[in-house]
Amino acid sequence: MKKPETFEVRLASATMIAPTVRQLMFERVDDRPLDHDPGQWINLVLPLPEGECRRAYSIASAPDGSSHFEVAVTRVPCGPGSTYLHDLSEGSVLSAIGPHGLFTRAPDDPSPSLFVGTGTGVTPLRAMMQAALASGSKAPLWLLFGARFEEDILYRAEMEAFTRAHPHVRYTITLSRPGESWTGKSGYVQTHVPALLRELEAAGASAAPHVYVCGLERMVKAVRELCRHELGVDRKHVHTERYD
Repeated sequence: MKKPETFEVRLASATMIAPTVRQLMFERVDDRPLDHDPGQWINLVLPLPEGECRRAYSIASAPDGSSHFEVAVTRVPCGPGSTYLHDLSEGSVLSAIGPHGLFTRAPDDPSPSLFVGTGTGVTPLRAMMQAALASGSKAPLWLLFGARFEEDILYRAEMEAFTRAHPHVRYTITLSRPGESWTGKSGYVQTHVPALLRELEAAGASAAPHVYVCGLERMVKAVRELCRHELGVDRKHVHTERYD
């Protein structure tokens, strides 16, 4: 596991990827690569008017040998940290500390993987998928993503491109508050886990699947308990990261 370090980062670019989610691409000021494992997170040190504070964000991009990395920030009403980062101008410099975390997946892991994420909880899962595909892995990689509304879906174009280019990638979206025009799945992500897991077990017949879950605590707990107690998934094969 990589040892955390403190370094300065500069905001290279930023874009809104959903009505309340801003994706920020940072670059290390020292131009060194961010040596992280897919799925890890980083602390950003924010100089707020009321005092310095730290905010933790999953790294949304796979390590690629460059000094750049991405995070996605949801604007929280009356949240000083998220407001600061949504208003941050390109070229601004912050301190960062990291990488941190044990919620990781080796890019060349041959095990079939079911990724379950809601909201910005999809960011570390995206990094894991990017890294696996960059490594040439042919392991089945299935992503189940949940959002409230269609406009809240993150990385849709990228994930759909992955499915077109890689037959072993599958992408499923479910909305808890679908509009009348929505023709995809609806309901909470945990309601779709059993069927997908059974299909994945059949698709990756030679190896037991691993499940990677990231999002709000209630969802993570529900999927974890479902996998362990009702679906019979080995405890060591269920990997979780929760957002408070």
